[in-house]
Amino acid sequence: MRRSIVIATALLAVAFLLVGGPSLLFSPSTEEITPEEKERAEPEIVSFEDSDSGFWPYLNSKEAHEKRSPLNVVVRGDTDRVVRLLARHGEGDWEEAEHDHFEAEELFEPGGPENGSAMDPDGDGEANTTVDEVRPVSPTDIPWSEADGTTRYAYVDPGPDEDTYWTTETTQLEDGEYYGYRYHIRLYESPNPDDRWVVMQTHSEHFDWFTLRHRVDGVEDAQSRLEADLMAIPSVDIQEDVQRIYLDNAGPSDADGWATKVDLAAMALTPVAVGLAARRRRDSRTERAGGPLRTERAGVLERAEHEVDGKLSDSDRARLAAASARLEARHLILAGTILTIVLGVRIAGIALDRSAGFLSVHAIAALLYPLIALGLPIATYAIAGGLERRLDAALAASASLAVAIWLDYGLLGVDVLPIDVVFQRALVVVALGLIAGGAAKRATRDSRINDMVVVGVAMWTLVLVGTLLGYL
Repeated sequence: MRRSIVIATALLAVAFLLVGGPSLLFSPSTEEITPEEKERAEPEIVSFEDSDSGFWPYLNSKEAHEKRSPLNVVVRGDTDRVVRLLARHGEGDWEEAEHDHFEAEELFEPGGPENGSAMDPDGDGEANTTVDEVRPVSPTDIPWSEADGTTRYAYVDPGPDEDTYWTTETTQLEDGEYYGYRYHIRLYESPNPDDRWVVMQTHSEHFDWFTLRHRVDGVEDAQSRLEADLMAIPSVDIQEDVQRIYLDNAGPSDADGWATKVDLAAMALTPVAVGLAARRRRDSRTERAGGPLRTERAGVLERAEHEVDGKLSDSDRARLAAASARLEARHLILAGTILTIVLGVRIAGIALDRSAGFLSVHAIAALLYPLIALGLPIATYAIAGGLERRLDAALAASASLAVAIWLDYGLLGVDVLPIDVVFQRALVVVALGLIAGGAAKRATRDSRINDMVVVGVAMWTLVLVGTLLGYL
């Protein structure tokens, strides 16, 4: 038991150093990213001087003025034309989203309603209302990051003598990979066709295989990206047609309350030649390479190696030599297997979504998620069973999973994690280390089922099930 406590303590240290430490330095706090839940009795409507209609500058997952996600781009023009011009002149590969998010629970209950329906403002109120069932929601699951497959509602005002109402998105656009990293846009057109405006909510997000949810990384980068693509449209005068307007809807994530406003309504009156001068300039900087740079790097590495070597005592060198002598091929096999499963699931998900059109997003998740939930602990237990020392096996497995997690985020370009994600990752790192430590030869001399295996499996199961149900 004492040895198990020592190993558990070491695993907690590894989880903190390799997962928690770097994340806590850069990740936003819960207070910074938790959306307001206080409902406003009289929502403020945003409108324009030459427009009778307007909109409330937030979206919501249900018809209520709470848990708001901010709208951050407004375009004066026709929706179809905006979509067409973005696809033609934007640097990205904008296309209509074939599928939105889904709940983890939908893996086990397929056949739920698909997103993309439109609400009829003149229809029966009961038929138009789709209120989500209340369930536990993590404070960092800001409304437009919940992977719940439901539509997002916008609150619009058609104008004088007409009632305000909730409406669903007109269309959605995406650029990127559903099971990787993507930019996502929801577009809502004016309830009055004569006003010709489209309001958008854009954000960047990635798919999290450990939680089966899309995690929103922020709105600022996505807003800047969409803004640049809109400015790349010929005949857009950057000085006259593009501006930032303050909507006072700062809140979740890095939303600062400022929205991009682009006027495409007057494009037909502007010569194309004028717009060509407004194209975004491409960066022409070149990277330096060659002998001097390599020599400088080599010198830095040599100095660093000499500095570290000077800090080590004889006992430190003896410990490092002993640890190196204990390194076996199975340690490398264990590390390689964990890395292959985590990164392989990411790559396979993207590949299947691209090429296997006959598979729905639910089918792909149902096919690959067992590799994470079952494949990782089973493979770890089987390989670690050939290792002698419990501590070596535990540290090898936990460190390998931590490295795999960061490599996965590195491939996606994600460098900031919410606190709840950091906590969940630290728990699975510790759990996998306990499973590996309990599988080592010294731990299984009396029985294959021991305290570390039981605690590790129970912890792994509770964390993943609790995550799927929304408690973590």
